[in-house]
Amino acid sequence: MEEVKRPIVVGVAGGTGSGKTTVTDRILERVGAEHITHITHDAYYRDLSHLPPHVRARTNFDHPDALETELLIQHLERLRAGQPVEIPIYDFSAHVRTDRTLRVGVAAVIIVEGILVFVERELRDLFDVKIYIDTDADVRFIRRLRRDIEERGRCVESVCQQYLSTVRPMHLEFVEPSKRYADVIIPEGGFNEVAIEMVAARLRGLLAVTERN
Repeated sequence: MEEVKRPIVVGVAGGTGSGKTTVTDRILERVGAEHITHITHDAYYRDLSHLPPHVRARTNFDHPDALETELLIQHLERLRAGQPVEIPIYDFSAHVRTDRTLRVGVAAVIIVEGILVFVERELRDLFDVKIYIDTDADVRFIRRLRRDIEERGRCVESVCQQYLSTVRPMHLEFVEPSKRYADVIIPEGGFNEVAIEMVAARLRGLLAVTERN
């Protein structure tokens, strides 16, 4: 039986609105989307359908306990073993998991993106490369405000209240300290073309070594 080559697993962390998705997209462009599987930690928010809507809305979604990280770990271990997985699809407007999933297959590189992906050691230890996107807080807040209004059906008051009550405190308690685990820190996110190209070149090099072996 032919041996399955283990994929390179990359973690991309950083505060809300820091530019994680933009950096990931730039890497996809430079390395080649055909070589990469992209997974977001946000897909693994716990299902809150058993709670009334007003209780769901008060949940601290920026605390590690809000995410089913253990399921993400299981999925990464399966992907590393060459097995496809079914990733949850989350409804952010209702704070529930849908009954649909997204089937994801194995690729040479797996990028896992999320604000808290470096917090738990068991997940962190699965990453071969750890990247932290470091962007000023005011820029991150503006980006989050726009995203939550345009993509997640939120109102300005709701976004601001959540930012002050949970997003900012959780960033200071969990996200910012996790920066010390990063192999690479990219200031200014997707605008830092030099840093992105360095990371892409490193991944291309690792891919070349994997293909030779």
